[in-house]
Amino acid sequence: MLATSVQTDRRRQGRIQAVLPVRVRGTDASGASFEDLAHTLDLTQTGARLGAIRHELKVLDTLTIFYHQRRMEFTVVWTKLLEGRHEYQVGLQAFSQEKEPWGMSLFNSSAQGAIRASVMSAAV
Repeated sequence: MLATSVQTDRRRQGRIQAVLPVRVRGTDASGASFEDLAHTLDLTQTGARLGAIRHELKVLDTLTIFYHQRRMEFTVVWTKLLEGRHEYQVGLQAFSQEKEPWGMSLFNSSAQGAIRASVMSAAV
């Protein structure tokens, strides 16, 4: 009997690759408060994936993200320790849904095309 696996796309929303510098404030798994610089890896309208997190976090922890003059509250939905480093990637879900949470129209079709074009040209 052959074992089969079915992979499903668990994402409920499209995501945009975007590396934005952010300041992150929260409490780590040991209970210590921190405030550090990090960056986004990709964005959705209601969440983000962060990189360069140097504190162990727990699912359901609350983080405050500062980007330019914006302050946003998020819940940690997953964490991943990168192999060979003391650095995590973190998946976040926003407490509230804003029209343009990052201050840009990232999620309309013309903006997505422009962002993909700029990412592709930067890679060349």
